[in-house]
Amino acid sequence: MLTLALFLTKAVGISLSGVMAPGAVTAATVACGTRSRHAGALIAVGHGIVEFPLMLLIMAGMGKIFQITAVKISIGLAGGFFLVLMAWQLLCDSGKMSSTNFCSSKYQQRGPILSGVILTIANPYFLLWWATLGLALANQAIELGVTAFALFAIIHWLCDLVWLEALSWATFKGGQLIGAQHLHRVLQFCAVMLYCFAIMFLYDATYSLMNILTNPA
Repeated sequence: MLTLALFLTKAVGISLSGVMAPGAVTAATVACGTRSRHAGALIAVGHGIVEFPLMLLIMAGMGKIFQITAVKISIGLAGGFFLVLMAWQLLCDSGKMSSTNFCSSKYQQRGPILSGVILTIANPYFLLWWATLGLALANQAIELGVTAFALFAIIHWLCDLVWLEALSWATFKGGQLIGAQHLHRVLQFCAVMLYCFAIMFLYDATYSLMNILTNPA
C-alpha cells in the first residue's frame, strides 16, 4: 500500500509538470473560458477521449512507434500546420468579435470537447510525452498491478481536469471584469500562442528532416 501511495504521489507530480506547461490546450482553454465557465472541464473530457485509449495502445507496444524519427517528423509537421490554421481562424474570429457575435464564431461552434480532442491529436509534445515519461510511469503502474494502472490513468486525467477547469474559471471571471470589448485582445494573445507553438513544432520537425537529408545513414 505504501509503495502504491508513493508511486501515485510521484505520478501526480510528473503529470502536473506536463499538464501545467503552457501549450495549445492552455490557449484553447483561455479562449473558450472567456465565455464558458466550465470550458476547461469539457476540454479535459475531449483530451481524455484521446488519452485513455492511447494509454492502452502505448502499453500494447505503440509507444515504440512514436520514437521512430520519421514518425516524429510527420507528427511535428502535421501538428504544426494544423495549429497554424487554427491560430489564423481564432485571429480572424477575434477581429469580428462583439458581445453578440462571439458565441456564434466558428471557434466556439466547434465546442470545447471537440477542441480538446483535436488539439490533443495535433500536439506532437503530447504524443512524445507519453512515449517517454508517460510510458515509464505506465510501466511502473503495470508492475504494481491492474488496479495501480487504473488509478494512475484516472489520477493523471484528474490533474488535467482540475488544472484546465481552474484555468477556464479564472479566465471567465477575468472576462466578466474586463468586459466584452477587451476580450478580443485575450483571443489575439491565444492566437499568438498557437502560432508560437506551431513554429516550434515545425522548426523541430524540419530540423530533424534536414539532418536526415544532409546526413543519410
